[in-house]
Amino acid sequence: MILKRGRLPRAPHTEFRSDPKTFSLEEIHGTYGFSGPWSRKVHLRGYPTEQARPAKAAAFSLVPKPAPAAPLQPFHVPTGEIPFAGDPLRARIPLFFGTNTTLSVVKPARSMKRSEFFRNGQNHELWFVQEGSGALSSEFGVLRFRKGHYLVVPKGTTYRVDIDGKRAFLLLVESKFPIGFPPRYLNGAGQASLASPVVETMIEAPKLGEPVDRTGRFPVFVKHDGGRVSELTLGRHPFDLAGWEGSLYPFAFHILDHHGIAKATHASPPMHQTFESGSVPHAGFAVCSFVPQPEGWHAKEVPAPYAHFNVDSDELMFFSNTHYGARKGVIADGALTYHPGALPHSPQGRAAELSTADRGKMSKRLAVMVDTFFEPLTATAAAWRWRDKGYPLSWHRASRGA
Repeated sequence: MILKRGRLPRAPHTEFRSDPKTFSLEEIHGTYGFSGPWSRKVHLRGYPTEQARPAKAAAFSLVPKPAPAAPLQPFHVPTGEIPFAGDPLRARIPLFFGTNTTLSVVKPARSMKRSEFFRNGQNHELWFVQEGSGALSSEFGVLRFRKGHYLVVPKGTTYRVDIDGKRAFLLLVESKFPIGFPPRYLNGAGQASLASPVVETMIEAPKLGEPVDRTGRFPVFVKHDGGRVSELTLGRHPFDLAGWEGSLYPFAFHILDHHGIAKATHASPPMHQTFESGSVPHAGFAVCSFVPQPEGWHAKEVPAPYAHFNVDSDELMFFSNTHYGARKGVIADGALTYHPGALPHSPQGRAAELSTADRGKMSKRLAVMVDTFFEPLTATAAAWRWRDKGYPLSWHRASRGA
């Protein structure tokens, strides 16, 4: 959806003065080499290229550390048990990563310093808010978030995250490719079709205030080259926009604004898709929202999912609550499971049979699934450390009533 905020010239790349004495400067924030979604930003008086000090390596790194070599196995990571610490930048704990995709859990105990900023120069970001509330402030304005929100943050956005209270629990999915609603949901005018479970006008966009017209020393930590972080120092405050317009900007979308599609028998994951990244199904990933909705009402319906061996996808499933039928009794709130494409997976024990008691009833589930396409993921040392060691044998134990 194309938006326009603040003050900017009517025609692109034309002279504009924010006030009679200030010649303002234009920036294009674009993707796909000038052929993808973009936004036009008008800086009050300076380009964002004005570095006041030489760049230096940051004192921390976001490079994922692979787990020790291990045989093929599924993972259950009870991320709710990971302690809260640090700020929303330094608290990032990568758990699984691939060529194009990284998934992290972020459990900050404080806000970022007001004097510091972050820019992901490597990946676009998708956040899911499991717990807490706060604000993502960027050059585009202030974007408030709360429990259940997705936040889509384009690559190259300079931002700071402030949390309300003493902690937050966030899931972070990064992609080399832009993240948005699936193109199949949109008609030729870019509007959600009447068959879509999402409506693009339900997004929440940043609120742009007056430009911050300040000079000084403003550190911006930039992620690049596989997770390395460099510290740049700008001579002007990065939130200096007089105005912007375009289709590339951070936005929030609440998971309960995904209107689930139900059918008489089991609805497969593509019916639950909210976002996608890349060229699905050739590269990138799909994000599905499993929201409360009626279970199938066929007289012989089995609400629990079937066993599946989706050989071209690695599956990550984040359980916001414990009402997902296939994993009842196995997971806690905030649990994460990982099932590599080289392994089939299924409900445990009698979950499928017991789920027939829920036939036609309203489910209470809430979960987020990420399916990669033709991209195997690698577990990190953190995922290995926090894993449930008994999970790979949980199907066997459940089948024996153990």
